Amino acid sequence: MFTNKKINFLLVIVIILLSSFIVLKRADKKPTLFFVGDSTVKNGKGDGSGNMWGWGDLMAPLFDTTKIKLENDALGGTSSRTFFTKGLWDKVVAKIQKGDYVIMQFGHNDSSPLDDTARARGTIKGVGDSAREIYNPITKQQEVVHTYGWYLAKFVTDAKAKGAIVFICSPIPRNDWKDGKVVRYNGTGYGLWAKQTAASTGAFFIDLNSITADTYDAMGEEAVKPLFPNEHTHTSREGAAINAASIVKGIKELPKCELVKYLK
Repeated sequence: MFTNKKINFLLVIVIILLSSFIVLKRADKKPTLFFVGDSTVKNGKGDGSGNMWGWGDLMAPLFDTTKIKLENDALGGTSSRTFFTKGLWDKVVAKIQKGDYVIMQFGHNDSSPLDDTARARGTIKGVGDSAREIYNPITKQQEVVHTYGWYLAKFVTDAKAKGAIVFICSPIPRNDWKDGKVVRYNGTGYGLWAKQTAASTGAFFIDLNSITADTYDAMGEEAVKPLFPNEHTHTSREGAAINAASIVKGIKELPKCELVKYLK
């Protein structure tokens, strides 16, 4: 027969053991680093089909994956707008937990038409609250289209509300040259708007465009050409590895960035 005193003692022991288990389980949980973006982040299934790779699939060797989990949720063909309207962003948000990280890079497809019959994926150029109502011939519904910066800001706000630390990247440079230098988009267009949105939302900014362009300039135009085997936007595995290294360089240059502790 158990006395009340013994029962209470056993209950205390059980509570202590359960509490210890919960604490250990929380300590063992690794944060997740989510990548979102277009085909320059994840091309196709991420297996290099057609010798085209996104930089998100070359990030794992650069991180200590015993301490952090990496998940590439980017999808080729998407703009910031269609990543949102197709429900892809909602699926990412549902998985985000406090202490996770999100790195995003959009822009290559945002310059597309707003309401063409092919993809209807464009966004209004710039940042801010400008909007335009259109008939979307793909969904066959009316849709309010916002600025590129509006969609990025929406992603940042949602992720931070879940307790994540967020990074916005300027788009990778294309294989476009002028006077022996890579054409950059850091002071105008999507590179500038990405930077402005990061500043206005409190997200970290990685100037991926400039960092990789510096590398290309040092390599020279002829040496860079093989990194783009099919056209001027999508890279080979070697090109994606350069962009992945640029992300790491950008992280290391950020002040008070906790993600640096997970780098190899």
